[in-house]
Amino acid sequence: MNKSTFIIGFMLFALFFGAGNLIYPPMLGLEAGTSFWSAITGFVITGVGLPIFAVAAIALVKSDERELSDRVHPIFGLIFTSLIYLAIAPFFGIPRAASVAYEMSVEPFIQTSPWMLFLFTGIFFVLVLIVSLNPAKIVDRIGQLLTPILLLSIVVLIVGAVFVLDTPFSEPSPKYASAPFFKGFVEGYLTMDAIGALAFGIIVVSAYRNEGITKKSTLIKETLKSGLITGLGLVLVYVSIGWIGAKMGTFGTFSNGGDILSAAAEHIFGSFGALLLGVIVALACFTTSVGLVVAAGQFFSRITKLSYGKVAVLVTLVSFIIANQGLNTIISISVPVLVFLYPIAIAVIILAFLYPFLQHKQSVYRGTIFMTALFSLYDGLTAFGFDLSTFKPFMVQLPLFAAGLGWLVPAIIGGIFGHVIGAFNYKKA
Repeated sequence: MNKSTFIIGFMLFALFFGAGNLIYPPMLGLEAGTSFWSAITGFVITGVGLPIFAVAAIALVKSDERELSDRVHPIFGLIFTSLIYLAIAPFFGIPRAASVAYEMSVEPFIQTSPWMLFLFTGIFFVLVLIVSLNPAKIVDRIGQLLTPILLLSIVVLIVGAVFVLDTPFSEPSPKYASAPFFKGFVEGYLTMDAIGALAFGIIVVSAYRNEGITKKSTLIKETLKSGLITGLGLVLVYVSIGWIGAKMGTFGTFSNGGDILSAAAEHIFGSFGALLLGVIVALACFTTSVGLVVAAGQFFSRITKLSYGKVAVLVTLVSFIIANQGLNTIISISVPVLVFLYPIAIAVIILAFLYPFLQHKQSVYRGTIFMTALFSLYDGLTAFGFDLSTFKPFMVQLPLFAAGLGWLVPAIIGGIFGHVIGAFNYKKA
């Protein structure tokens, strides 16, 4: 592997490693207890494996991530890709990152108030916008400068935890008492990394193309190399901070993963721990926000014909407004949306790799995506609080429904049905 592969791999790690990556693994560890290893394995599959495959899938297309969903229909491609960017950027992803940065980097040291949140997010987003306005420099600024500082801070916290936290794992909470692997698998949705990878993938591919790599096979190979570096880093961090959460089970009750890490950092390093954790969170949330502004700015600039600079300013402004609504509000709204979008994104990613081998490709795409969207819509609406009890007796009969994967078998059936219809129409023609 050459130097650029490591730099791009570090950049991708920093782009992925944001707010959700920090707050969910510790909570999983705390709640899973003795079932931690099974649960974190499921979490890693959706939190690491799928994002890396998604980045590689972008290298398979000629233009951008929209091409993957255009294979269903151009209108679907436009709508679905737009929803992905809106979810991961101005509506949920970036505001969540700014809010987490405030709660874990600033709140421990000051008397909090809405005005302090307003001031912090104002400074935060001004800095994000300044770095984002020159996307050509993102590899150098993040890959070479910010990521090493971020990784070093994380390593210090983890090494301290290994030597200090010697408590046994607690018994698993009720939701991890059965099928912890599948529960961890679904929890991996909340990182937003698989759908974020559909946006970040084009940044990675563009970085390689800027170096003169245009041959598809070489592009895929190099993308997978950098993805391997990213994936290894994410696995080590997720397992480590999840393990810290599992070790904190006897230290009391905590409302979220941020509280767990804050308590662990203070227990390990005292007052220095809060400062160390603040550096980790601030850098993680900042790098992810920059990547999301760049990705969303480039996408909406292409489809609206507005300049990249204007779109970047608009994305940053909307993110700033929503960030000031508070972290709990952002999370409560984002979870149902992710529960709906994530299965569709997973189906699109898997189909991208099966595409060369599929017969009657469009029919298979349409059948798979239609059934996936139909059943994930039920999960999303239920998470929003809609009363769909009329359909529940049917839904509970689905394989893996209790594990949150009720859409999987219908998706496979939809693909098979689409193939049959495609074959019939082809024969008829």
